[in-house]
Amino acid sequence: MLLEGLQIPVTTPFYPDGRLNLPKLDANVARTSKSSAAGLILLGPTGEPTLLSDEETREVLRVAAQAAATEKVLIAGISRDSVRATLDLADFAAEQAYDTVLVSAPSIFTSEDEAHGREVLTYFQTVADRSPLPVVLLSTISSALSSDMVVELAAHPNIIGLITHRSPAAIAEFLSRTTVVEREVPVTMVFAAVTERMRRAAAQCATRSLVSAASLAGTAIVEAPPAVRPLRTRSKTVGFQILSSSTQSILKALRAGAVGAAPSLAAAAPQACYEVYAAWKDDDQPLAEEKQARLREAAVLAESSVGSLKFACELNGYFGGLPRLPLLPPTGDQRAALKPLLQQLHN
Repeated sequence: MLLEGLQIPVTTPFYPDGRLNLPKLDANVARTSKSSAAGLILLGPTGEPTLLSDEETREVLRVAAQAAATEKVLIAGISRDSVRATLDLADFAAEQAYDTVLVSAPSIFTSEDEAHGREVLTYFQTVADRSPLPVVLLSTISSALSSDMVVELAAHPNIIGLITHRSPAAIAEFLSRTTVVEREVPVTMVFAAVTERMRRAAAQCATRSLVSAASLAGTAIVEAPPAVRPLRTRSKTVGFQILSSSTQSILKALRAGAVGAAPSLAAAAPQACYEVYAAWKDDDQPLAEEKQARLREAAVLAESSVGSLKFACELNGYFGGLPRLPLLPPTGDQRAALKPLLQQLHN
């Protein structure tokens, strides 16, 4: 699966009483699908995944898959502390036609706890062995993966990439140590990702285009079905694909070799985040620098908490709402500081 471009970490909406607000999730995903982003991440770190039950997790994944445009790559956050529970969600994500699963280290191990390194490695390897979908690793401040572990896991045939908060220098190191990794991935004729939902839609159209022999019997006139345009694909060689989750260093990460970005701020300002990637892709470096600079101050405040990020979403026309307790919304002062910063960014 191709991960290039902007992947938007979608927030999870709740009613004021804490229940899942699935209609607003549907609306947010449908609107986000109209952006220039390459894909969507459901239940990433800012989606409050640890505050949802397994049943709620399935509901979020189901509704989002139905609302998303077929050409958007869908990444499902499925991390659980046990291998079995994680694989149960991986199976469900595959049923819903997700393209990859996002997996972080079990929360029972801290990033500083080197004594459990073998157990963490076994967790990832076992999940990757049995997952029906390709695995993308998630490395965060609270569950950081060491360089050695990333390099070892990158060799697994079902582990295709990494989303990391690490510095551009660290990203460059990861890539320099994984240069032997090469994989062929299907892409469209314009080198965009081929999603599972695109495949299924094409297969359904092909099935509907067939005319049964029984329908041709007798004298009735049978109208020919509309012509079906087949899904045309080609192959592209990619290495171990790394996405930066740092809004403030999108451009530097791309220059270091990252194939794209998954910044939290993209949930509130997808267009502004995409413009950094687009300018870099067009090799307009002065414009890319300008677009990057516009994000920095807003990112500091909007990404200070899930509550602040959700308020930023509200300011740009998406439903944010309140985070689920015990997480809290931003204070009045924080809201006042965010408003002028978000007004400067396209949504």
